[in-house]
Amino acid sequence: MSEPRSAPTVGQVVLGRRLLDLRERAGLKREDAASVLRVAPATIRRMEMAEVGLKIPYLQLLLKAYGVGDDETEAFVRLAEDANKPGWWQRFHDILPGWFSMYVSLEGAASLIRQYEPHFVPGIMQTEEYARGVLTSGAIGRTSPEDIERHVALRIRRQELLTREETPRIWVVMDETALRRPVTGPEVMRAQIERLLEVMELPHVTLQVLEFASGPHPGTYGPFVLFRFAMPELPDMVYSEYLTGAVYLDARAEVATHLEVMDRMAAQAATAHRTKEILEDLRKEL
Repeated sequence: MSEPRSAPTVGQVVLGRRLLDLRERAGLKREDAASVLRVAPATIRRMEMAEVGLKIPYLQLLLKAYGVGDDETEAFVRLAEDANKPGWWQRFHDILPGWFSMYVSLEGAASLIRQYEPHFVPGIMQTEEYARGVLTSGAIGRTSPEDIERHVALRIRRQELLTREETPRIWVVMDETALRRPVTGPEVMRAQIERLLEVMELPHVTLQVLEFASGPHPGTYGPFVLFRFAMPELPDMVYSEYLTGAVYLDARAEVATHLEVMDRMAAQAATAHRTKEILEDLRKEL
């Protein structure tokens, strides 16, 4: 049986969806595919849902049963071998929850990331000192200082997304609360605001602040992230985190609702130019 792991890579998710499509095009049920491999139908479902890694011998047998030609099979196998390689974040497996491993994978594969953050500066824009302060405050006695440093290292490593060659479009709406809530002290907050001003200069980054004066808005239920991908096999996805885990939503109605809320908040928030002025004023106050 294929071995389970904490979270799939985006490549495994894409190939799983392709397998599902090929099986349905061949007019086969999961029971039919399971009989080819002499496994339970649940194993086919887990392969298609990327809940397990794709074993190459299993993959070759299925593709033959689905009527896929030799050349296409060879290309599919090469993709599977690449997809099965551990993501860079898996070196942090000792401190990285499985539900967040998927987030890091999606973040690295997205072409567009839109995020609403009501409480803190988004992780990919945090300074090391700010990140350490936030992570320490959330440890609630269960995380050692060594683990916190590993979490900080992971967060800083994720920020390479901002400067790599094929970087996604990043559009963040952040509540003014995130800027007004002090983390560690004035010097850390000043450095964090300077970091935000630097990030705003990147051509693929848009940052907007929802000011207190703008009143209530539809995103007050909590933070969330919208992912869009260049790969047609992957639908738009929403990530929503809670105290002990997270949910990933890809149903069209749910994604459309979050997108509408994000658009309304972006229209209500300060413009990027006004946001820059807000940050510069805050830096002077500190």
